[in-house]
Amino acid sequence: MKVAGQHYRTIWPENGGQMNGSQANGSQTVAIIDQTQLPHHFKTLRVDSVTAMVSAIKTMQVRGAPLIGAAAAYGMALATNVDSDEHALKQAAHELLASRPTAVNLAWAVERMLQVLLPLPESERCAAAWREAAAICDEDVTINQAIGQHGLAMLRTLAKELQRPLNILTHCNAGWLATVDWGTALSPIYAAHDAGLAVHVWVDETRPRNQGASLTAWELQQHGVPHTIISDNAGGHLMQHGRVDCVIVGADRVTATGDVCNKIGTYLKALAAFDNRVPFYAAVPTPTIDWSMCDGLREIPIEERDAGEVAYMSGMAADGSVQAVRVIPAGSAAANPAFDVTPARLVTGIITERGICPPGELQRMIKEANP
Repeated sequence: MKVAGQHYRTIWPENGGQMNGSQANGSQTVAIIDQTQLPHHFKTLRVDSVTAMVSAIKTMQVRGAPLIGAAAAYGMALATNVDSDEHALKQAAHELLASRPTAVNLAWAVERMLQVLLPLPESERCAAAWREAAAICDEDVTINQAIGQHGLAMLRTLAKELQRPLNILTHCNAGWLATVDWGTALSPIYAAHDAGLAVHVWVDETRPRNQGASLTAWELQQHGVPHTIISDNAGGHLMQHGRVDCVIVGADRVTATGDVCNKIGTYLKALAAFDNRVPFYAAVPTPTIDWSMCDGLREIPIEERDAGEVAYMSGMAADGSVQAVRVIPAGSAAANPAFDVTPARLVTGIITERGICPPGELQRMIKEANP
């Protein structure tokens, strides 16, 4: 995607490394977009160690399930710059896995890196790690483009039925900033906009970190997609008055049975959509599907983040600096569950790179796509 007309991915190798990872000299670093500075400042950062990558994931300088997976893969590559023996790689994997527990892509990427690296001679692991991390990134881009095309077909059908511009509601950020490029929930929207389909996006602010107001709105603005930021509690009202034609969200983990774990507040949107007969879709790359889980409410670990994210809000002050201000009384306790689980019964369909299907047919669709 583009920022001020220039193409960017959210993560890329630096210091002589090529985007395809064909070279590795043991001194490569990784560049990321610092998402904690958006929308007020666009800044890139250089990450030079697995410890720094763990910190970037924990502090949400990189966030979104697919991007966390890509970041973890590059974290493993960074570890090989220092030491490629089995103990060092497993230690790096342990540190990365502990950074954020909910998004399944992180564990998927780390396990894939270990499977590729450990059978190799130690002397070959560094170059292989950078190649594999780059491959994971390239695959993510291809997957997300396919999600966009499948979602575009759905939006075209909906627009033909309604014979008017579409109003789409989304929650949190599942655009290109949450992936390597294109995004998941926003990929169909970008594809529709680029194809000339008239779309307008209702953007949930997404407290407490405001990823919708800060990131989704910024992305859509950069791409020229019409949008309106709303408070988190406005979605149900808009649905009651026929002002939402469909909901598309991303996911941090989806069970084999189609339960969708996404940013806190998604469940409430799904309930409102169900009550008002508004189609509710989750856009999900297949690495985000956890085939080992069948009951999202009982099995998916829900990250409990720092209460300070609820107690404070950040914004741009009059002098242009980004500052945090306290919005709750001193001494009041605050809880901060980061995700919730939307049961499959509330989900109209799941959009993957393989196509769109009801949540209960995920396994059949993937099996048919991979005979």
